[in-house]
Amino acid sequence: MFSADEESRIIEMAWEDRTPFEAITLQFGLTEPQVQALMRRNLTPSSFKLWRKRVSGRKTKHLQLRSKDVSRGYCPSQYKQR
Repeated sequence: MFSADEESRIIEMAWEDRTPFEAITLQFGLTEPQVQALMRRNLTPSSFKLWRKRVSGRKTKHLQLRSKDVSRGYCPSQYKQR
């Protein structure tokens, strides 16, 4: 369904602390449970557990929980030059 580059980008966005699941939905059409399934398929079991522990309840991963002071989905120094 997605190219290898797109899957890589989805995984990267899912790992990013400040990128909400809603941004992934907007860009790729995947819901949070679909992102979880993609991550489960593409990560080792231990990496998947670490990721789930990291994002579970994280306020920056869900727009409804995010502070209104956060106006962007990433830190300016976060993106690598491509």
